[in-house]
Amino acid sequence: MATPVTPALTETRVAEAAQAAAAVLDPEIPVLTIVDLGILRRVYADGGTIVADVSPTYLGCPAVLAIELAVEAALRDAGFAQVRVVRQLSPAWSTDDITADGRAKLKAYGIAPPNRRGKGSLLFQSEDVACPACGSGETERVSEFGSTACKAQWRCLACREPFDYFKCV
Repeated sequence: MATPVTPALTETRVAEAAQAAAAVLDPEIPVLTIVDLGILRRVYADGGTIVADVSPTYLGCPAVLAIELAVEAALRDAGFAQVRVVRQLSPAWSTDDITADGRAKLKAYGIAPPNRRGKGSLLFQSEDVACPACGSGETERVSEFGSTACKAQWRCLACREPFDYFKCV
């Protein structure tokens, strides 16, 4: 018996798949889509299969599996029967990949976006972080470790508000 041939997907269908995947929200910061965060690398067709390449923010991220499953579910909900989500580790994700819209959404949500650009961790280094509530630069780090591994706890000395800072990597 011959193996059935799966028809190739049209550019329109691939664009629809990309749109469906792009709508997936980050489970830890639900105001960001995975496009805002920069972890949806590409969506393409491999014969009759839709493939989505997704990069974790870091290897130990507890949300990576939830994100991959959400992308798969979004593609299936959009009518795609054959889907594959690929965890893309190279090139590694960095905070440079967060879009301008993503940075604005972080700030509006009360999280200071990463303020330095460039590869390399700034763990335990001094940084100037503006308060997302009032914009003051009079802030101090309370703890390098926040509610998730990608955030640190800070406080504003001007308005006295505590806030998270999305660490640079």
